[in-house]
Amino acid sequence: MKNGGKQMFAQGTVLSITISNVLTPVASLTGINGLDISADEVDTTTHDSVDGYREFEQGLKDAGSVDLDGILSLVASQLALKTLLDSGDVVAMTITFPNDLGSWAFNGFITALSTEAPIDDKVAFSASIKVSGKPTLSAGS
Repeated sequence: MKNGGKQMFAQGTVLSITISNVLTPVASLTGINGLDISADEVDTTTHDSVDGYREFEQGLKDAGSVDLDGILSLVASQLALKTLLDSGDVVAMTITFPNDLGSWAFNGFITALSTEAPIDDKVAFSASIKVSGKPTLSAGS
């Protein structure tokens, strides 16, 4: 087990999106949630099924979405989220975990972007990414 089995903190996790053909970290993130991979269940029960139990097989998989939260600074990487939302482009993205733990690589597109400006707290933003296709989870070295 990496780090002798000790708990590893998530601080330092980076989400990068493709901007002008370059994977670029999104600045000032405070939360990265997802991927949420699931598979459909296909009922394959027939009149020949034995013992009165339904039978199932795995159907199509869905890699779900990734939700982001951050402090709004309107730097290029944050502005790119709005550009990608407008274009609908599917681009390469990665989530890289700290301490060389590993990473997710996937394609996705922006489905939502919002800002928040409470009177007594920071100006913040949130965004949602829909994962398209099969993601790859890789262990670090």
